[in-house]
Amino acid sequence: MEIREKLFALADEKYKAFQSKLLPTVAPECVIGVRTPALRALAKEIAGTKEAEAFLGQLPHTYFEENNLHAFLLCRIRDFDSCIAAVDAFLPYVDNWATCDQMSPKALQKDLPALRAQAEKWMRSAHPYTVRFGIGMLMQYFLDAEFSDAYPRAVAAVRSEEYYVQMMQAWYFATALAKQYEAVLPYFTEGRMDAWVQNKAIQKAIESYRVPDAHKAHLRTLKRK
Repeated sequence: MEIREKLFALADEKYKAFQSKLLPTVAPECVIGVRTPALRALAKEIAGTKEAEAFLGQLPHTYFEENNLHAFLLCRIRDFDSCIAAVDAFLPYVDNWATCDQMSPKALQKDLPALRAQAEKWMRSAHPYTVRFGIGMLMQYFLDAEFSDAYPRAVAAVRSEEYYVQMMQAWYFATALAKQYEAVLPYFTEGRMDAWVQNKAIQKAIESYRVPDAHKAHLRTLKRK
Protein backbone atom coordinates (compact mmCIF):
# COMPACT_ATOMS: atom_id res chain seq x y z
CA MET A 1 0.00 0.00 0.00
CA GLU A 2 1.34 3.44 -0.94
CA ILE A 3 1.90 5.99 1.85
CA ARG A 4 -0.98 8.17 0.68
CA GLU A 5 -3.30 5.15 0.71
CA LYS A 6 -2.16 4.36 4.25
CA LEU A 7 -3.00 7.91 5.32
CA PHE A 8 -6.48 7.78 3.82
CA ALA A 9 -7.05 4.43 5.51
CA LEU A 10 -6.45 6.22 8.83
CA ALA A 11 -8.83 9.10 8.06
CA ASP A 12 -11.38 10.30 10.60
CA GLU A 13 -13.99 12.61 9.05
CA LYS A 14 -14.97 14.27 12.33
CA TYR A 15 -11.35 14.90 13.17
CA LYS A 16 -10.82 16.34 9.69
CA ALA A 17 -13.54 18.92 10.30
CA PHE A 18 -12.06 19.82 13.68
CA GLN A 19 -8.49 19.99 12.36
CA SER A 20 -9.41 22.12 9.36
CA LYS A 21 -10.69 24.87 11.66
CA LEU A 22 -7.27 25.10 13.30
CA LEU A 23 -5.40 25.45 10.01
CA PRO A 24 -6.46 28.67 8.26
CA THR A 25 -3.51 28.53 5.86
CA VAL A 26 -4.37 25.01 4.64
CA ALA A 27 -7.23 24.36 2.23
CA PRO A 28 -9.82 21.99 3.79
CA GLU A 29 -9.53 19.64 0.82
CA CYS A 30 -5.84 19.19 1.69
CA VAL A 31 -6.66 17.81 5.16
CA ILE A 32 -7.24 14.05 5.40
CA GLY A 33 -8.08 13.88 9.10
CA VAL A 34 -5.40 11.61 10.61
CA ARG A 35 -4.68 11.94 14.30
CA THR A 36 -1.15 12.77 15.39
CA PRO A 37 -0.46 9.50 17.30
CA ALA A 38 -1.34 7.55 14.16
CA LEU A 39 1.02 9.71 12.09
CA ARG A 40 3.83 9.18 14.58
CA ALA A 41 3.20 5.43 14.55
CA LEU A 42 3.33 5.37 10.76
CA ALA A 43 6.59 7.35 10.80
CA LYS A 44 8.06 4.81 13.22
CA GLU A 45 6.86 1.93 11.02
CA ILE A 46 8.37 3.16 7.77
CA ALA A 47 11.44 5.10 8.98
CA GLY A 48 14.63 3.97 7.30
CA THR A 49 12.86 2.13 4.48
CA LYS A 50 13.22 2.80 0.76
CA GLU A 51 9.57 3.78 0.81
CA ALA A 52 10.28 6.52 3.34
CA GLU A 53 13.38 7.66 1.47
CA ALA A 54 11.37 8.03 -1.72
CA PHE A 55 8.59 9.87 0.14
CA LEU A 56 11.04 12.39 1.60
CA GLY A 57 12.16 13.22 -1.91
CA GLN A 58 8.64 13.84 -3.18
CA LEU A 59 8.28 17.56 -2.49
CA PRO A 60 6.00 19.37 -2.41
CA HIS A 61 3.37 17.17 -0.81
CA THR A 62 -0.35 17.69 -1.37
CA TYR A 63 -1.84 16.92 2.02
CA PHE A 64 -1.32 18.35 5.50
CA GLU A 65 -0.81 14.86 6.88
CA GLU A 66 1.88 14.14 4.31
CA ASN A 67 3.75 17.20 5.54
CA ASN A 68 3.35 16.13 9.15
CA LEU A 69 4.50 12.60 8.35
CA HIS A 70 7.50 14.13 6.61
CA ALA A 71 8.24 16.17 9.75
CA PHE A 72 7.97 13.11 11.98
CA LEU A 73 10.29 11.14 9.71
CA LEU A 74 12.86 13.94 10.00
CA CYS A 75 12.57 13.65 13.78
CA ARG A 76 13.84 10.07 13.49
CA ILE A 77 17.08 11.02 11.72
CA ARG A 78 19.97 10.55 14.16
CA ASP A 79 22.89 12.18 12.35
CA PHE A 80 23.15 15.95 12.86
CA ASP A 81 24.40 16.91 9.38
CA SER A 82 21.89 14.65 7.64
CA CYS A 83 19.09 16.05 9.77
CA ILE A 84 20.05 19.68 9.09
CA ALA A 85 20.17 19.00 5.35
CA ALA A 86 16.78 17.27 5.39
CA VAL A 87 15.15 20.00 7.49
CA ASP A 88 16.65 22.70 5.28
CA ALA A 89 15.24 20.98 2.19
CA PHE A 90 11.77 20.65 3.73
CA LEU A 91 11.26 24.06 5.36
CA PRO A 92 10.44 25.96 2.13
CA TYR A 93 7.43 23.68 1.68
CA VAL A 94 6.02 24.02 5.21
CA ASP A 95 2.77 25.96 4.95
CA ASN A 96 1.25 25.91 8.43
CA TRP A 97 2.08 26.42 12.09
CA ALA A 98 1.31 22.85 13.17
CA THR A 99 3.78 21.14 10.86
CA CYS A 100 6.39 23.76 11.73
CA ASP A 101 5.98 23.41 15.49
CA GLN A 102 5.78 19.61 15.61
CA MET A 103 9.11 19.26 13.81
CA SER A 104 11.68 19.03 16.60
CA PRO A 105 14.39 16.49 15.73
CA LYS A 106 16.50 15.49 18.73
CA ALA A 107 19.52 15.15 16.46
CA LEU A 108 19.70 18.94 16.23
CA GLN A 109 20.89 19.25 19.82
CA LYS A 110 24.04 17.25 19.02
CA ASP A 111 25.87 20.34 17.72
CA LEU A 112 24.44 23.48 19.32
CA PRO A 113 26.96 25.94 17.86
CA ALA A 114 26.14 24.73 14.34
CA LEU A 115 22.41 24.75 15.15
CA ARG A 116 22.67 28.33 16.40
CA ALA A 117 24.26 29.47 13.16
CA GLN A 118 21.64 27.59 11.15
CA ALA A 119 18.78 29.04 13.20
CA GLU A 120 20.03 32.56 12.56
CA LYS A 121 20.21 31.73 8.85
CA TRP A 122 16.64 30.43 8.89
CA MET A 123 15.49 33.63 10.59
CA ARG A 124 16.78 35.64 7.62
CA SER A 125 14.58 33.69 5.20
CA ALA A 126 11.75 35.28 3.24
CA HIS A 127 9.59 32.22 3.99
CA PRO A 128 7.53 32.79 7.17
CA TYR A 129 7.56 29.23 8.48
CA THR A 130 11.31 28.96 7.99
CA VAL A 131 11.65 32.10 10.13
CA ARG A 132 9.21 30.68 12.67
CA PHE A 133 11.19 27.45 12.89
CA GLY A 134 14.45 29.32 13.40
CA ILE A 135 12.99 31.32 16.27
CA GLY A 136 11.56 28.12 17.71
CA MET A 137 15.00 26.53 17.75
CA LEU A 138 16.43 29.50 19.67
CA MET A 139 13.55 29.22 22.12
CA GLN A 140 13.95 25.47 22.60
CA TYR A 141 17.71 25.22 22.95
CA PHE A 142 19.13 28.65 23.78
CA LEU A 143 17.18 30.05 26.73
CA ASP A 144 18.92 28.04 29.45
CA ALA A 145 22.62 27.28 29.88
CA GLU A 146 23.39 28.31 26.30
CA PHE A 147 21.70 31.71 26.64
CA SER A 148 23.31 34.84 25.24
CA ASP A 149 21.86 38.33 24.69
CA ALA A 150 22.64 37.86 21.02
CA TYR A 151 19.62 35.56 20.69
CA PRO A 152 16.80 37.82 21.94
CA ARG A 153 18.48 40.62 20.00
CA ALA A 154 18.22 38.53 16.82
CA VAL A 155 14.59 37.62 17.51
CA ALA A 156 13.63 41.23 18.26
CA ALA A 157 15.30 42.36 15.05
CA VAL A 158 12.95 40.26 12.92
CA ARG A 159 10.41 42.52 11.25
CA SER A 160 7.52 40.69 9.67
CA GLU A 161 3.87 41.33 8.97
CA GLU A 162 3.23 37.58 9.05
CA TYR A 163 0.96 36.63 11.94
CA TYR A 164 2.64 33.27 12.55
CA VAL A 165 6.09 34.85 12.68
CA GLN A 166 4.93 37.52 15.11
CA MET A 167 3.24 34.92 17.29
CA MET A 168 6.46 32.91 17.52
CA GLN A 169 8.38 36.05 18.44
CA ALA A 170 5.86 36.69 21.21
CA TRP A 171 6.08 33.08 22.37
CA TYR A 172 9.87 33.34 22.44
CA PHE A 173 9.85 36.48 24.59
CA ALA A 174 7.15 35.17 26.92
CA THR A 175 9.29 32.07 27.50
CA ALA A 176 12.38 34.25 27.92
CA LEU A 177 10.58 36.24 30.61
CA ALA A 178 10.08 32.99 32.51
CA LYS A 179 13.69 31.86 32.11
CA GLN A 180 15.84 34.98 31.66
CA TYR A 181 13.71 37.78 33.12
CA GLU A 182 16.42 40.31 34.02
CA ALA A 183 18.26 39.80 30.74
CA VAL A 184 15.25 40.34 28.47
CA LEU A 185 13.33 42.93 30.51
CA PRO A 186 15.11 45.83 28.74
CA TYR A 187 13.57 44.65 25.48
CA PHE A 188 10.22 45.60 27.01
CA THR A 189 11.16 48.70 28.99
CA GLU A 190 13.03 50.17 26.01
CA GLY A 191 10.59 49.03 23.33
CA ARG A 192 13.19 47.11 21.34
CA MET A 193 10.62 44.98 19.49
CA ASP A 194 7.47 45.47 17.47
CA ALA A 195 4.66 46.83 19.67
CA TRP A 196 2.22 44.04 18.75
CA VAL A 197 4.83 41.41 19.56
CA GLN A 198 5.62 43.08 22.88
CA ASN A 199 1.98 43.26 23.95
CA LYS A 200 1.30 39.66 22.91
CA ALA A 201 4.42 38.47 24.77
CA ILE A 202 3.24 40.30 27.89
CA GLN A 203 -0.20 38.69 27.55
CA LYS A 204 1.34 35.24 27.27
CA ALA A 205 3.69 35.87 30.20
CA ILE A 206 0.82 37.05 32.40
CA GLU A 207 -1.07 33.85 31.54
CA SER A 208 1.96 31.70 32.39
CA TYR A 209 2.34 29.96 35.75
CA ARG A 210 6.13 30.17 35.31
CA VAL A 211 6.22 33.97 35.67
CA PRO A 212 6.03 35.28 39.29
CA ASP A 213 3.16 37.59 40.21
CA ALA A 214 5.53 40.47 40.96
CA HIS A 215 6.93 40.23 37.44
CA LYS A 216 3.43 40.06 35.99
CA ALA A 217 2.46 43.26 37.82
CA HIS A 218 5.44 45.07 36.33
CA LEU A 219 4.80 43.68 32.86
CA ARG A 220 1.24 45.02 32.90
CA THR A 221 2.71 48.54 33.06
CA LEU A 222 4.81 47.93 29.94
CA LYS A 223 2.02 47.41 27.41
CA ARG A 224 2.34 49.72 24.45
CA LYS A 225 -0.33 51.56 22.51
